[in-house]
Amino acid sequence: MNELFDEVRAALYSAWSRKWLALGIAWAVCLAGWLFVATIPNTYESHAKIFVQLDDLLSKQIGIAGSDKTDIAKVRQRLTSASTLGRVVESTRLGEGITTPRGMESAIGSLAQNVKVKSEEESLFEITAQMSHANLSDRENAELAQDVVNKLLETFYDENVAGARGEVNEAVALLDQQLDQRAAELEQAEARRTAFEAEHPELIGGSAAISSRLQNARAEIRGVEADLAAAQSALAQITGQLAGTPKTLPGGAGGGSSSLEQAETQVAQLRARGLKNNHPDMQTALRQLQLIREMGGSGGDARGTPNPAYSALVSIRADRQANVQALLARKAALQADLSMSIADQASEPALAAEAKRIGRDYEVLKNKYDELLQDREELELRSQVESERSSFRFDVIDAPGVSTRPAAPNRPLLLIAVAILGIGAGLGTVIALTMLQSTFSTAAGLKKALGLQVIGTITRVVPPARQAAENRQLRLFYASSGALAGLLVVLLGIEFVQVGQIVA
Repeated sequence: MNELFDEVRAALYSAWSRKWLALGIAWAVCLAGWLFVATIPNTYESHAKIFVQLDDLLSKQIGIAGSDKTDIAKVRQRLTSASTLGRVVESTRLGEGITTPRGMESAIGSLAQNVKVKSEEESLFEITAQMSHANLSDRENAELAQDVVNKLLETFYDENVAGARGEVNEAVALLDQQLDQRAAELEQAEARRTAFEAEHPELIGGSAAISSRLQNARAEIRGVEADLAAAQSALAQITGQLAGTPKTLPGGAGGGSSSLEQAETQVAQLRARGLKNNHPDMQTALRQLQLIREMGGSGGDARGTPNPAYSALVSIRADRQANVQALLARKAALQADLSMSIADQASEPALAAEAKRIGRDYEVLKNKYDELLQDREELELRSQVESERSSFRFDVIDAPGVSTRPAAPNRPLLLIAVAILGIGAGLGTVIALTMLQSTFSTAAGLKKALGLQVIGTITRVVPPARQAAENRQLRLFYASSGALAGLLVVLLGIEFVQVGQIVA
């Protein structure tokens, strides 16, 4: 710790011995730095806070409002778009002297760097414009910043109130044109499909429809074959029963009358139960009664009485034979249709492909037409909402004003920083020179450097005349140092005075 203290003391002593060099370097650095700070133009800002709501509650209720994040991005893009900034440049002093497109692009790019839009909340925005033109005074820069913010707000409001309605109307008109074109194309496609289906009804729906008909026909044939097998089995069963049943029953002449009476009694009982003639049991009883009457039911003969059971079995067999014949005819018709469909599919692949293509084109056009129609309805609804109640809300919370103090640079801080830099440069230079020279300020430093014992030191004796001269030089040094500090104080005072003189 003592060694470090000795080194610091030696460095300060060396610097003190070259105090005029340090002071000269400090003056040079401070003057150069302060002149540079003086050339930096002041930058003035103008702020405005606005509330922007692109969609109201009605728009959100009917489903035509956007998301909050999308609205925030949309507001930022509109405020800083090239068209908006171009109109601001043309309507302010920024557009003076600009006659070429390249000059306008340069002015728009410079303005885009000096305009900032910050979103504080969902619908609250802060707009900041900075102006620091060297050819304008501080007051003119402050007023120009205010003018730029005002023009930004006016342009943004005009574009969103009048421009949004015009855009919606143009979009509706464009969709109407597209709908008319799509409707004509859809009518042509529908006419082609109708003509093709009229010419080739068997190919309606294309290959997919033919395949579906083939599958349905095969399934129906399998069902008919199952029903036919069951009907044939039932017919064979009733035929066996009929073979084992006698046609007549032994008995006298009264037997026939007894059978006729039994048949009539059975029909009467069925009628008493409320059955109609179209009921299967009633039809069977009526056929038995008719057979008994045809076989002489009014009286018997020597050969016996007709058997009612045999008559009933004959009637049932006739019904089952008719059912079998109907199923055979249905099977034959289905097989013929199946063969024709297979032939159509095998012999007309090009027509099937054409039918599929026509149907696909029609569906595509119809879907596109439905989408355009839905978009047109939504836009018309938005247009009505915009006409009757604007969904755009714009409120200025804090109006832009003329700043009385520059936002940048912080000139007092820069002046102080230059002063510190100058003093540090002077001290650093003399300390570096001392370290480069082979001189020692203390006996301890000499002993440490040479590694030898120092016998003694000689005290510096200054004559009175030399001492007076050194005192005068010391007072002059203090005066010069004080002048440097005083100049810094004067510059700071001038800066504060100048800033206070700018009035909104």
